Amino acid sequence: MRSGSAIRACQKVCRCLLSGFGGRVDGGQPERLTEGSSPLGGPMRSHAELPGGNEPREAQESGEGSEALVEICQRRHFLTGTKQQISRDSLLSGCHSGFGPLGLELRKNLATEWWSSVVVFREQVFPVDALHVESGPSLPGDSDFRLVSAETLREILQDKELSKEQLVAFLENLLKTSGKLRENLLHGALEHYVNCLDLVNKRLPYGLAQIGVCFHPASKQTADGVKRMGEKTEASLVWFTSTRTASQWLDFWLRHRLLWWRKFAVSPSNFSSSDCQDAEGRRGNKVYYNFPWGKEPIETLWNLGDQELLHMYPGNVSQLHGRDGRKNVVPSVLSINGDLDLGMLAYLYDSFQLTENSFTRKKNLHRKVLKLHPCLAPVKVALDMGRGPAVELRQVCQGLFNELLENGISVWPGYLETAQSSLEQLYSNFDY
Repeated sequence: MRSGSAIRACQKVCRCLLSGFGGRVDGGQPERLTEGSSPLGGPMRSHAELPGGNEPREAQESGEGSEALVEICQRRHFLTGTKQQISRDSLLSGCHSGFGPLGLELRKNLATEWWSSVVVFREQVFPVDALHVESGPSLPGDSDFRLVSAETLREILQDKELSKEQLVAFLENLLKTSGKLRENLLHGALEHYVNCLDLVNKRLPYGLAQIGVCFHPASKQTADGVKRMGEKTEASLVWFTSTRTASQWLDFWLRHRLLWWRKFAVSPSNFSSSDCQDAEGRRGNKVYYNFPWGKEPIETLWNLGDQELLHMYPGNVSQLHGRDGRKNVVPSVLSINGDLDLGMLAYLYDSFQLTENSFTRKKNLHRKVLKLHPCLAPVKVALDMGRGPAVELRQVCQGLFNELLENGISVWPGYLETAQSSLEQLYSNFDY
């Protein structure tokens, strides 16, 4: 069989097997969700649920769902570490031992879909990048993590001639002059605002997007009272628009983001949103996923007004002006910030199901599977071979492997395994 024909056959089979997700394996758009009548954020109605009867049931219906999910994610190399290292608290705080190879691939696919939706197929949104370390003085009550040379700190602490007041002064000065690790991506986007105005001829609205690692204090401290540092991968869109249309754009982006999270889900209704307000009275929204233990925010949207820009660029206000029709205005800043690590965890919980084991006569046994959306699945095709002429079959698999990769289809080379396995084992090994 020619390789090209084999690829088309693989794609056709994948589309049939995965048609229950309302999506296409070749990256096309999933089935549209039912929308309300409002063009800018009307009421949402959820996507159709899985039918009842003999269909797979969600594993989190039982109290052991979380433990079973962690077990299968460890076995399938989505997560690494012991059960204590990848507890619920550690996963939420970003203080875990990291993701396995398939977990990283899943997060990469999630980031790619986010980037395509927000940047690639949208006008007036530009990619930017910023350093992990931000410069700036330390303010009273500042809880940011700062980078300090261990050697410099050791020299100050070991100087016996310094009084207590001098030691405190030296340490305060060291903190003021050291860089701080970023807690979000907003600061970096604001730094690019003025330069990127030329790209749009100063016309509003426009946006700046980036994906990167951010650092934050963990909620729990170590046994000796030291604050732990967590990290997470965030996807950020900063949207600059006139104050006149800021509320409408906030509603638009809320609707866009909620639909986006839902379109990859087996149970879209587990994704929801609600209004929120900060201490300064600024309006915002949060997108939640309903985990077995309760709702957790996976994305936040804020209308920050114009104060963030005015604080970043004090003095010459005219350089901040963008064109809103015929008027020159200082834009309002909308911050849309998604937690890709927590979003990945949400999709793992959403996809985790117990299905009947068709390869055994014992009907009370179930297989634990991850029914990930094909756009997010870390591996699209697994190539393996049964009994037969090993050399010839392996050559065919190698040819298919190379051509599938050339066409952008991720493949697992199961044919390299020398141990003979039954059809049942091969099927269950790659069923995630």
